[in-house]
Amino acid sequence: MSQQTFVFKQFSVHQHKSAHKVGTDAVLIGAWAEAQQAQNILDIGTGTGIIALMMAQKSQAYIDAIDIERGSFEQAQENAQHSIWADRIKVYQTSLQNLAKDSEKKYDLIITNPPYFVDSSKAPDEERSHARHTDTLSFSELILGVKILLQKKGVFYIILPTKEAIDFKKLAEKSDLYLKKWLRVKTKSTNEKEKRHIMQFAFAKEVVTEQTMSIEHEGRHNYTDEYKNLTKDFYIHF
Repeated sequence: MSQQTFVFKQFSVHQHKSAHKVGTDAVLIGAWAEAQQAQNILDIGTGTGIIALMMAQKSQAYIDAIDIERGSFEQAQENAQHSIWADRIKVYQTSLQNLAKDSEKKYDLIITNPPYFVDSSKAPDEERSHARHTDTLSFSELILGVKILLQKKGVFYIILPTKEAIDFKKLAEKSDLYLKKWLRVKTKSTNEKEKRHIMQFAFAKEVVTEQTMSIEHEGRHNYTDEYKNLTKDFYIHF
């Protein structure tokens, strides 16, 4: 597997054009999202298109993937076209704000691995910076776009670090978008604190289902059974 190409069980992801590279966050949320019954899916900030491809593998849905960055749009489009689901994935170079304004389509599942480095120093490269920061899509704008585009009984998935997850949850619930399922992810089983939070939101207020998962035991690449089980349909070595 070259640095520029990631090979999964049913598809490959090239990433040399995209500012938003393949990472564990995308695999985590793509594997955890319950997409099997979805008919129309929106992937916001698709990057390489990895999450759109994962959604296509685990469902029969039609998937729209959007990204404002030209390289990511081209990369995701190429990765989708070279997959066995090319007829079900459409990639657009547009912002969520414009899609919400112009489209009348509704989705029963919306998913995103968003930019979340709100306070960190910006990368010198403009496209890389857009992929890492919330300047072009604030949490408030993301929530508004989801509210406009999500079907009444649809679900929305997002993955964030701890501080951002707490902030996002508060903003979402003020806008009547309620947390339904919550997966707290630790890098190591020995860690006391979670590093990532994958959250499922819906319009209906329900009792929240919460779980905690660790990626590795002590020692690099000593993966936990729960992580292997979550990602086994995608990673070749599981």
